[in-house]
Amino acid sequence: MKLTEEQIREIAENLDLGMRCFYHLKTGEIETTPNFNEADWFGHETEPWQETLDKLDENWGDYFEFEKITSRESFAIMADFAETVDNQKLQDRLFKALNKSKPLRNFKWEIDNSGEYRQIWFDFKDHRLIEFVKNQIEQHNREFTDE
Repeated sequence: MKLTEEQIREIAENLDLGMRCFYHLKTGEIETTPNFNEADWFGHETEPWQETLDKLDENWGDYFEFEKITSRESFAIMADFAETVDNQKLQDRLFKALNKSKPLRNFKWEIDNSGEYRQIWFDFKDHRLIEFVKNQIEQHNREFTDE
C-alpha cells in the first residue's frame, strides 16, 4: 500500500469526522462512507452512498479498511497535548477536564475557550491522526510482505 501525503491527510480527516475509509489495494482509489452504525448516522438515508456501498460489498476483499481511533486513544492524545502546554493555568484546567466524568467533552470545552491554544491543539491532533493512519499503512505493508 503506497499512499501520498495528501491521501493520508484526507483519510485522517475523514476518520476524525467519524467516516469509514477504504483503500482499494489494486487501484489505490480511496472510498469514504458514513459509518451508518454510529449514533450520528444510524437511521440516516443510505441512498446517496449506495453506489459506493455496493462497490465495497461486491469487492470487499480488494479493500483495506482503516480503523478509526478509539476513545481511549483520543484520551491519550489529549493527555499528551496537555503535557506540552506551556501555560500552567490552562494545563491545570486541561488535566482537571480529563479527570472529570465526560473527559472528552470537558477537554473540548476548555480547548474551545483557550484562545491561541485552540489552533495549537488542532495542529497537534492532526499530526497524531496522520501518524495513526501511517502506522496502519506500515502494519499492513509488513503483514503483506511477511505472507
